[in-house]
Amino acid sequence: MTQLRRELSLFDLTMIAVGSTIGSGIFLTPSLIAHTLQAPVWILLAWICGGLMALSGALTLSELGAMMPEAGGIYVYLTRAYGSLAGFLFGWAYFLVVNTGGIAALGIAFATYLSYIIPLGSLGISVAAIVGIVILTAINVLGVKAGGIFSDIFTVLKLAGIAGLIVVGFGWGSPSTTDFAASAGAFPGGFSHAFSLAMVGVLWSIGGWQHATFTSAEAKNPQRNLPRAMILAAVIITFTYLLTVIALLFLMTPAQMGASAHPAADAVGYVLGSAGGVAIALAVFISTFGRTGIYTLTAPRIYYAMATDGFFFRRVAQLHPRYHTPALAIIVQSIWAIVLILFWGTFENLISYVVFTDWIFFAMAGAGVFVLRAKEPDAVRPYRTAGYPWTPLFFVAVSLWFVFNTFVSRPDQAWAGIGFLALGVPVYYLWSARRKKYQI
Repeated sequence: MTQLRRELSLFDLTMIAVGSTIGSGIFLTPSLIAHTLQAPVWILLAWICGGLMALSGALTLSELGAMMPEAGGIYVYLTRAYGSLAGFLFGWAYFLVVNTGGIAALGIAFATYLSYIIPLGSLGISVAAIVGIVILTAINVLGVKAGGIFSDIFTVLKLAGIAGLIVVGFGWGSPSTTDFAASAGAFPGGFSHAFSLAMVGVLWSIGGWQHATFTSAEAKNPQRNLPRAMILAAVIITFTYLLTVIALLFLMTPAQMGASAHPAADAVGYVLGSAGGVAIALAVFISTFGRTGIYTLTAPRIYYAMATDGFFFRRVAQLHPRYHTPALAIIVQSIWAIVLILFWGTFENLISYVVFTDWIFFAMAGAGVFVLRAKEPDAVRPYRTAGYPWTPLFFVAVSLWFVFNTFVSRPDQAWAGIGFLALGVPVYYLWSARRKKYQI
């Protein structure tokens, strides 16, 4: 039988983790966060909290990744910790909501910023998003190494673009632009409500490092390289985002940031003119296009693992005879993302219910460290979570707080996510019955 090839190095895995995280978020969500929290101290605190979540999550999931270096990542961890229903619902949610919804939102985002450079119009933006996804699908069907090289190149380019923004902020901006000691006014609905709304944007921006786990079966020495890659990525992401937000605050006030649809381009435009705005728009396009490519690369390994276990279409478990990639899984995922672009809602609505659903499973995966240490105390663990039990406790507690507050503050998006999960339960039992029939 054709097998997945172990071709991804530590650098590849790190670039996948960084590249699947840094994308549109740091360029699009600062305005939402500034509008909601207003005061610089709370804005920075939200991003620090996001960085701590990324680091604690990477430390926690690294134990599971090193223990189970198999294709599918979190799908495999949830299945082993809680049973096949939990694993199936994760893959189901990733296909219908999380990853495909993320690809659709990112497609609209990179096409929107492309239209800042080349006028496209609303129809042109949709067409550009679809064409971009088709191109990325072809690249990732050609082979995991081709996808890995794409990830490396675009991640380096996007970091260079963000570095340019940071240089402009610290070189041409001024700490006096923003009163960092200023306090916010009253928060409608209370501070917890406002902070949880801001965290939707933060957690959308910092989510993605876990995509490295999906390619575990194609990684060289995954027991060592996977934990290192995710931890390195979390540190890189945290410092990159904090420096970027501070640079923006050196260039514009929180009020200006909150009122801007393109805060990064507007901020640079203040000091470098329209040419600077175009340069940043190009950087956002590169960043978002690269992140979309990584999402196209990694999540199909979940559907491949589900099909291998008999809980998805069997043909999805077949690898391309020449390129050794789950080609059908990649193509089916992209088709559904295109459907979402054609028929679904806005970028903001997409990320709200994507993030809500995603962090339910993050909390479950984090708690899985405790479950598996109790169920399998003698299992080989090449890496053990640093700071156990406090690190996973922090990660799980904040994840649950966020899920609860999002349910209260964004009920429409939350109920949509819950509805998709509930729909997955009868589908699971249908697949289970089909699986038993074929086994007999």
